[in-house]
Amino acid sequence: MRDAVGTVQSLLVLGGTSEIGAATARRLVADRARRVVLAARDPGGAEPLAEELRGAGATDVETVAFDATDFESHRAFVDGVFDRHRDIDCVLVAFGVLGNQEELVGDERAAVDVVQSNYTGAVSVSIPLVDRMRAQGHGTIVYLSSVAGERARKSNFIYGSSKAGLDAFAQGLGDSLQGSGVQVMVVRPGFVRTKMTAGLEEAPLATDADAVAEAIADGLRRNAHTVWVPAPLRFVMSGLRHLPRPLFRRLDI
Repeated sequence: MRDAVGTVQSLLVLGGTSEIGAATARRLVADRARRVVLAARDPGGAEPLAEELRGAGATDVETVAFDATDFESHRAFVDGVFDRHRDIDCVLVAFGVLGNQEELVGDERAAVDVVQSNYTGAVSVSIPLVDRMRAQGHGTIVYLSSVAGERARKSNFIYGSSKAGLDAFAQGLGDSLQGSGVQVMVVRPGFVRTKMTAGLEEAPLATDADAVAEAIADGLRRNAHTVWVPAPLRFVMSGLRHLPRPLFRRLDI
């Protein structure tokens, strides 16, 4: 349960080795979150962050195995976390892959892997998450979407379509949970400087993982339903979304 001033006390990060997930965990622990579960395909890779969070004041930090594409394991995974910790204030869905567009259009298996990781895996784990959060009567699920999902672009339409699906799912889920005590927040960053984007040409209004984490923390305080990072991207993407398709096709994006 959040404390008297609305601060998150317990956090589950799905994608516990991701840079944005790690930055968000650090930010929320600095805001007095004391129980953190870092879930990752390789939980050993999350141990250095776990030690860092303990040193920063977190009193209960667990690393646990989680595979976004092992759909059959998701309900047991969620039940195990909630049975051990009883109460989770916030779940951050931060896993996902970018992929190389040029390679993906020539490799159907790789393209499907991107979609399953970014979209299908999120849907699969969300169903049992919602069951447990409804039962406890409170909590926020934060979905790390992307401006790439606002309108699929020719340069990354496979990744963009997976994020568009996730974004639509999260928005509809949030609407369906009205009155349940459970909230959904969709976070739409632009280009984020991380290992995943290393070597790529930066887009305008590029940001970093710490800025995304700060925006997430601020959104949680405000009970926001949608967060753009940085905020001006909301207006940029609105313009692109409404641009006539013949003009949109001419853009080198």
